[in-house]
Amino acid sequence: MSYTRVQEHQDGLAPAEMSATPARVGPNAVIQLAIVLQLRLGEVRARAVFARAGFAPMLDDLPDEMVDERIPAALFSALFAELDAETAASIAEEAGFATADYIMANRIPGFARTLLKILPGPLAAPLLTKAIAQHSWTFAGSGAFSAAPGSPIVVEIADNPLAMPGCAWHRAVFERLYRSLVSPRTTVTHASCCHDGAPACRFTIDISGGGPSRASAS
Repeated sequence: MSYTRVQEHQDGLAPAEMSATPARVGPNAVIQLAIVLQLRLGEVRARAVFARAGFAPMLDDLPDEMVDERIPAALFSALFAELDAETAASIAEEAGFATADYIMANRIPGFARTLLKILPGPLAAPLLTKAIAQHSWTFAGSGAFSAAPGSPIVVEIADNPLAMPGCAWHRAVFERLYRSLVSPRTTVTHASCCHDGAPACRFTIDISGGGPSRASAS
């Protein structure tokens, strides 16, 4: 089933707001969160998170197309409201890893994956960064994505609609992609966050492993 609009019963969204064409993001922001919640915490706790966001029925009929960005935004918010911060961040991180795994398996052609893996890191990193930028709307939605190549790579999502405390989901997606396709030593740090009032979520991606990381590639 395609969820192209936020359910009208969701708290905080007036009918007038529903008439605007929403920005969309990839369904894996919802799908992988649902899977991780069910595997880690069970059906009851997973349903509690989805119900808190106003989308309990969606757990039984996960989207298979791009979704209104407000759906995962509401789910991410509910995740941290329903669970303690450490557990919520851990689940968001695991969902981010799973999202990156899906992207590599289904969205990046095999020849491209092979090429990135055999190229030296300094050559592979700009290619992967460019590919991510070209498809940034699938995870940034209405946010403004920018990437400054270099060592380290600096990625920003201004007005990030999917910001959460520490941005564990985005951070994990970036780390898994760069560790798997560019360098296993990659570290990703998150220096500023829209959730804390910053104008942009800022991620520093160091393929040399020179910086600390709060995510793992396990």
